Amino acid sequence: MGRAEWFKKATAFSEYIPSLPNLAARRLICAMSAAANNDILVLGLGNTLLTDDGAGVHVVRRLTADAATPPWVRVVDGGTMGFRLTHILSDAAHVLIIDAADMSAPPGSIRLIDKEALAAHVARAKRTSAHEAGLADLLGLLRLENILVRHVALLAIQPQTIGWGVALSVPVAKAVGPACAMVRSTVAAWRRHP
Repeated sequence: MGRAEWFKKATAFSEYIPSLPNLAARRLICAMSAAANNDILVLGLGNTLLTDDGAGVHVVRRLTADAATPPWVRVVDGGTMGFRLTHILSDAAHVLIIDAADMSAPPGSIRLIDKEALAAHVARAKRTSAHEAGLADLLGLLRLENILVRHVALLAIQPQTIGWGVALSVPVAKAVGPACAMVRSTVAAWRRHP
């Protein structure tokens, strides 16, 4: 059993022990796991029943089906899972979150928001859906749990419409391919410069 595998099992086991001293142990195990593991996670967020709100999920679905996606990248459809994603994030050294975000830009615009600018973006963003508040809360929980993630960035896609429906608007649908290309270039840079 490798070191990273042992840390994953120890982390999973420690979650079942409710005592306070074990909380510190769990935090240490999570931190050691992330430090020992150079894992890159691409996480798509959004609600696919609310048109462009599901843009992040559509991007990760395309990445999953695309042979050009590097095999060393873990691609996860996070949907609207919120806090339930903490364990998945605790195993990653690098996290690229893909989500619809109002940037006051033309619909379909794509912007990579790095770790430094991400906190400010989340703090000033209008929260129009449950998962937007979830992203802010999830990032706060990572800090609170002292989960060490070397790189965190948001690949934001400007929605045109957020309302009931399963299809993306035309500009956001056209942005899915370029968003996938940006994901691949970002994770490749992270791998070159961990």
